[in-house]
Order: sequence, then C-alpha cells, then structure tokens
Amino acid sequence: MDNWQVGFVDYLIILLYFGFVLGIGFALKKQMVSSEDFFLSGRSIPSWITGLAFISANLGAIEVMGMAANGAEYGAMTAHFYWIGAIPAMLFLALFMMPFYYGSKIRSVPEYLKRRFNEPTRAFNALSFAVMTILMSGINMYAMALVFKLLLNWDMSASILVSASVVLAYTALGGLTSSIYNEVLQFFLIVAGFLPLTVLGLTHVGGWQALSLRLPEGFCHLWAQTAGTANPMGIDWLGIVSGLGFVLSFGYWCTDFLVIQRALAAENLAAAQRTPLIAAFPKVLFPAITILPGMLALALIPELGSNSDNYSYNQALPLMLVKFYPPGMLGVGLTAMLASFMSGMAGNITAFNTVWTYDIYQSYIAKGKSDRHYLWIGRLATAFGIIISIATAYLVMSFQSIMDYMQTIFSFFNAPLFATFLLGMFWRRTTPWGAFWGLVCGTTSAGVQFILMNQGVISYCSPMAGNFWRSTIAWCVCFFTTIAISFITRPKPESELQGLVWGTGPKGDTSGLPWYKQPTVLACLIIVATLACNLFFW
Repeated sequence: MDNWQVGFVDYLIILLYFGFVLGIGFALKKQMVSSEDFFLSGRSIPSWITGLAFISANLGAIEVMGMAANGAEYGAMTAHFYWIGAIPAMLFLALFMMPFYYGSKIRSVPEYLKRRFNEPTRAFNALSFAVMTILMSGINMYAMALVFKLLLNWDMSASILVSASVVLAYTALGGLTSSIYNEVLQFFLIVAGFLPLTVLGLTHVGGWQALSLRLPEGFCHLWAQTAGTANPMGIDWLGIVSGLGFVLSFGYWCTDFLVIQRALAAENLAAAQRTPLIAAFPKVLFPAITILPGMLALALIPELGSNSDNYSYNQALPLMLVKFYPPGMLGVGLTAMLASFMSGMAGNITAFNTVWTYDIYQSYIAKGKSDRHYLWIGRLATAFGIIISIATAYLVMSFQSIMDYMQTIFSFFNAPLFATFLLGMFWRRTTPWGAFWGLVCGTTSAGVQFILMNQGVISYCSPMAGNFWRSTIAWCVCFFTTIAISFITRPKPESELQGLVWGTGPKGDTSGLPWYKQPTVLACLIIVATLACNLFFW
C-alpha cells in the first residue's frame, strides 16, 4: 500500500463530480414549489429514469463494498443476493404490488398500512422505518470514511462530515428529483468505474477457469454444495431459499419505501410497474462488477482477510482499485465508489424525510398546516436525518462485515413487515389488530433471537446464516400471529378495501403498449436470463 498515491488528476475528477451533483441540486431548487414536488417529484418522471434510480438507490456501500467483501468471504454464493435474493421479488413487486401502491395514490408505505389496517399499524411501521433508514444511511457514511482514510489518508471523522455535507446540500435543495437524477448519473459512473476492474483482474489471472483454481474449493459454485452446510456461507439450500430468497428478498424489495419511492415518482401506473423491471435487467449482470472483484482480490492479495484494518474483507474493492488502476483511472474508480456511497445515503435520507414529514409530523405533531410548512419541515428533516446518520456511522464499526450489519437490520424490520403486506394485500380477512400485533410480535421475535445469539444460547455456522434463519422465524411469527388474531377480531368492511386488496378496484390497462413496454413480457425475459445465470454457475 506504500507504492502508490492519489494524483492531481484523481483529485480533480472527484472535485468535478462533487461540483456536478451540487449543481443539480441548485438547478432543481426553483422547481420544488410544493411538498409533492419535493417528496414525490410530482409523479412525472419517465420509467427509464425511475428504473435506473430504482437500482442506483440500492447501489450504496452495501451493494458495492459489501458485495465485494462478501465475494471475497463467501465466493460465488454471494450471487444468491441477486439471482435469488432480488430478481424474483422485483418481478413480484412490479406485477402484483405496484398496482396497489401507485393506484391508491399513497405518498409512503406506512400510509398504505393506515388505509389498509389502522393508525397504530401505520405508526409502528413509520417509527421502525425511520430508525431503519437512519441505521442504513450510517453504513454509507462509514464506508466513504473508510475509503477516504485508506486512499486519501483523511481522518475518519472529517471524511464522514464531508460526505454528510454534500448529500445534505443536494437533497435539501432538490428533494427526491435531485436524488433521482444524481442516482442516474451515479449508475453510469459505477459501471464505468468498476467494469474495467473486472476485465483487468480476469485478464491478469488468466480467465474464469484460472481464477477458480486459485480460490478455495466451492468458491465458484452457487448450488453444487448446498445440500448441507459444508460451503463457504455455511447454510443449506433451504436456508437460502426461505431466508434470503423469500423473507429477506421480498421483505426488502416489496416493502422498503426507499426503492418504492422511486417507482411512485413515475408518470403513470404502467411506468411505475416497468420501474423495477427496467432495474432488474442490469441487476442480473451486476455480480460481474460487484462480486467478482472481491473474488479476484482474494486470489491476488494474500493479506486479504487478515486482522489488519487495511486488509479486512471490506477493503477488497479499494485494494483492487489501487492494484490495477493508473492515475486518472484511479480517480474514476474512486469517484464511482463515492457516487455509490452518496447514492445509498441520499436514498435513505429522502425516504426518511418523506416518512417523517407525512407519517409522523403531519399525522401526530402538527396537523392541518400549510403545504409550504410541510415542505420546510421536509428540508429540516433532511438535515436532522443526516446528523443522526453521522452517529450511526460509528455503530457500523462494531460489525466485521457491512453486509452482516445490513442483513441484521433487515431481519428486524423488513422480514416481519413482508408477512403483514402479503396477508394485507391478498387476504381480505386480515384485520387491523391482527396486522398490528403480528408486526409487533414478529419484530420482537427478531430482537429476542439476536440477543440469544449474542449471548451464545443459539449459534449458527456464520453470521449470515444467523441472519437468514432469524428472518425466516420472524416472518413466521408475524404471519401466523396475524392469522390467529384476525380470526378473533373484526375485519374492515369490503367498502373500505377498494383498491387496497387483490381483486378490488380497477387494474391498469397495458394492452395498448408495444411489446417491449409490456410488464409481463419484460418479466419473462428477466426470468430466462436469471435461470441461465444460475445454471451456468451451478
């Protein structure tokens, strides 16, 4: 690590990027005249933009640094987070759940829970979601600080403050629209910054077959060793399918307002449905530029995974940038990393300020105020959320892996929430109090399991295996508790469920659209591509 340095041209590229994203925020400030403009972009953005923003909002430190770290730690099995843990849920969201979200004209996911169930269910979800987004936002600040410290030799605290200030500036000025357009820019930067790294790394080792010979046994297979737990991830196929493929995946992609908010900004229902589908196409291919560099790092950097902070798995991607990129190209790679961190951070903050303003402040603190007042509160919530995120950035340091930290959070909040949504959208008999107590019990069970694991009462082969099984159990607790209580409490009348439950209300008509805009056609193409990837890396 002592034989390189960041040159003037690298710093210049980074500064140009910072200037550009701030410029977008200032340019859009005059268009933010109402709260809907600020929080939902006036529901006027084309689907190709919302689709790229949808995937880019997920391309934070978790997706880039975290997946590279997992690639080094678990090998090709990390691709399950894409082909099992993302694609099926994204298709389900597009085809079955988006008509409810967009058609009901809700402004947030908690608002749907209020209309489908009751105010307590909405309040519980709003508060838990606010906590989750702040915890998640801290991941990106921490990751950015790690990179600044390792590559630029900046102090960790100074790095966190710089990243927080830039995101605060452009999200407070331009709201969701600024965040979305920056996310589109960040998507192309991430591809340009990391795709050459994969090509250079594979060329250096002599291709995929040569790489597989340098890695531990089982590191280049998805399913071949999942009949038991004797694989890098320490979990069998049932845990992968139930914990990741069903509970965690559907819990995140189908209920997390961070990504759903991008689809709600689309210009119509058909565009909202295409948003996750457009995002799914590059999602199928993204393991090549996120996971593969981590696997290459394990093969090429002998010190990786040691106790040294500079050679932890979380540093796999920065170390690869340093190893292969010359001056100038290193600046592009660093800018791509910074873009991913700020994209993830801004996504969490724009989701937080919307839920805080609409579902907490307007509902419980100050009802009936002017639209201008709520717009001002949204900007204030942006600053407040980023300040708290700075504190949570230091919390991430206590976890060995960024991905372990993220999946721990999801097991608490998203796993039980998906059970609530699944029953609420597809079973009319689900009652308001069944949903509330099911959600409370599911979330509580995840907390109890986490405490028992830390106390050594229960144990798993790996932290990730613990996350998968904790999520599965939390989902089951919420699911069966909701059903049990629904049978002894009163459901809402049919008249109050129109447009909120499957089989009620009008459906979007896509018959007049060309084939390449038909959601079902796009979904079929994505399924074929995903199956092909699973078979190739079996």
